[in-house]
Amino acid sequence: MTFDIVSFDPKLDRGRFKSGSVALDQYLQQQVSQDIRRRVSACFLALDSNRQVAAYYTLASASVLLDQLPAAIQNQLPRYAAVPAVRMGRLALAEQYQLQGLGSALLADALARSCGSEITAFALIVDAKDSKAAHFYLRHGFIALSSQPLALFLPLASVSNLVNKKRLGS
Repeated sequence: MTFDIVSFDPKLDRGRFKSGSVALDQYLQQQVSQDIRRRVSACFLALDSNRQVAAYYTLASASVLLDQLPAAIQNQLPRYAAVPAVRMGRLALAEQYQLQGLGSALLADALARSCGSEITAFALIVDAKDSKAAHFYLRHGFIALSSQPLALFLPLASVSNLVNKKRLGS
């Protein structure tokens, strides 16, 4: 099955979206428009062939305190108190599309958007809601922040070359 990943459109029907998480469903149905209007986050939707919302994720600017990163990574960075990052605040899939690779596709889209921005960031960070979600991100190369096992990051430099090659058709 193929999906179109598009910027949030308030005209699309979100009322039937059910991910299995009441908080994630309510966010899409009741809060996301306000966050976008307030410029707090951006939202991207995966639409199925019937133009129904199959999944969504949000991105926002953030920062990571330098001392939360592993020592080996800290040593490679300037001595600022914090480094810029992009936060994937939410990632939710409708129940009928879970465990089919759509989550990985949305993560790849988020990484491509983060790497392709003219405003640079050091990493994509996520706050996994539980250990199962953390395992998903760890499988994709994310690293736990030192003080919070469910807070994870992926240095964007580790994926930017792949994204650029894909754009150039290599």
